[in-house]
Amino acid sequence: MNKYPDNVGILAIEVYFPRLFIEQIDLEKFDGCVGKYTKGFGQKRMSFCTTEEDVNSLALTVTQNLIDKINLDLRLVGFLEVGVGSETIIDKSKSVKSVLMQLFESSGNHDVCGADVKNACFGGTAALFNAVNWIESRSWDG
Repeated sequence: MNKYPDNVGILAIEVYFPRLFIEQIDLEKFDGCVGKYTKGFGQKRMSFCTTEEDVNSLALTVTQNLIDKINLDLRLVGFLEVGVGSETIIDKSKSVKSVLMQLFESSGNHDVCGADVKNACFGGTAALFNAVNWIESRSWDG
């Protein structure tokens, strides 16, 4: 008998970008670093939020879109890790995961493991690693 769970994986993924963006070539000119963003990072555009959006509203939007897209039964969710890939700290120090838990209120599921992982580009990768570790732990209940 295999002690590790099988038949697990990424069921769905959702992405959301704010509608406003700046061409990176223009930002390179402004910052005086021609080629850094377009050639060095391979970026063409960078999205940004207005005052009507923040890290929490972005997370709520993308999570609700995912829930709706796959008709997710929130009672079956046992782990929610939020990978925040940001180099800013305008999240008002409140956990994004705690904000997302309001989406679970009507399901009655208040026992969801997980936390925020904030670390620039590595935030999402770290969250994925933590999800794998959770699946391999005694906390995972299938």
